Amino acid sequence: MFKNILSFVAISLASSLFASAAQAHFQMVYTPDLLRERGGLINLKLPFTHPADSGYVMAVEPPEQFYVVKKGKKTDLLANIKTSTWTSAANTGDAYEVDATLRGLGDHVFVMQMAPYFEEAENVYIQQIVKTIVNVGTLPTDWNETLGLTAEIVPLTKPYGILAGGTFTGVVKSNGQPVPFAEIEVEYVNYDPDMKNNRFSDTANANLPSDLFITMTIYADANGTFTFGIPKAGQWGFAALGVGEKTELNGKELSQDAVIWVQAHDLNAVK
Repeated sequence: MFKNILSFVAISLASSLFASAAQAHFQMVYTPDLLRERGGLINLKLPFTHPADSGYVMAVEPPEQFYVVKKGKKTDLLANIKTSTWTSAANTGDAYEVDATLRGLGDHVFVMQMAPYFEEAENVYIQQIVKTIVNVGTLPTDWNETLGLTAEIVPLTKPYGILAGGTFTGVVKSNGQPVPFAEIEVEYVNYDPDMKNNRFSDTANANLPSDLFITMTIYADANGTFTFGIPKAGQWGFAALGVGEKTELNGKELSQDAVIWVQAHDLNAVK
């Protein structure tokens, strides 16, 4: 009984929302459907931007790593990265994209380690290690495996199998070990990406009640675990800040962030 009470308190605390001190940066690894009936060729867009408000697109050096893990096998895709642009309501900036082939049923865990980006306004380097998991045929395989990344969110909920109004739970880790009380920023992809024209839609999916909800901040518990209630269908990004082992670059602070993208689905009524 006491353990259940503690678990409830931890989840409640992790679900509390706070205003972020600064607008969040999110490295996207975006494809429209994370739950697919069939495999085949997909395109992933890789802008570094602010997806909740169609914010500024930041120019970053080419990724340091990009690969996919399927049934424990790692396939390097870095050579497939192509330069492109991405347009938001704020600007058109340099970006990247990649084509990948989904072969067979199961989970395809895409991992990107972006090059460090110097955020002059905060006098800090940002480097995000990103996971986007695409499932084919509803067969679960690798979705909850720990990859041992320097900064990583390991899902405890299938990141492609969430119902709107449900929750997402994950564990923040560094080199396979939980990170207690990690700070996590959360953003909703409020402007649908136009895959053909490399831009955000001009129309928001939701009217946010205040700027408080552009970037929401939650905290993991003592075991590095967090739970967030997802109110609306679409893709959501979670960024655990500064959890990587490296903390300095070129004499300045380095924040190695763990990012994961998840997708919630509407439960449609039978007609």
